[in-house]
Amino acid sequence: MPEITRFYGIIIKMFFIHGEHNPPHFHAIYGEFVGEFNINTLELVEGDLPEKAQKLVQEWASIHKNELLEIWNSQIFRKLSPLI
Repeated sequence: MPEITRFYGIIIKMFFIHGEHNPPHFHAIYGEFVGEFNINTLELVEGDLPEKAQKLVQEWASIHKNELLEIWNSQIFRKLSPLI
């Protein structure tokens, strides 16, 4: 699972397997915690990411939502800038 970016100890990744299950989503890893976020709604759909980390991920994803959807749809990996 390629790393798209990392910030504040949070790593953002996305699977690149043809036919990966919908809805479009990405994964956030923060220490031993993980979360799966829906790209369209930015909601945490699965996982145990702490609330503070969730908010940082959602803030970052709102900035890069169109780029995340483009990566999901094209299955062409690229790095995105971190939250600063």
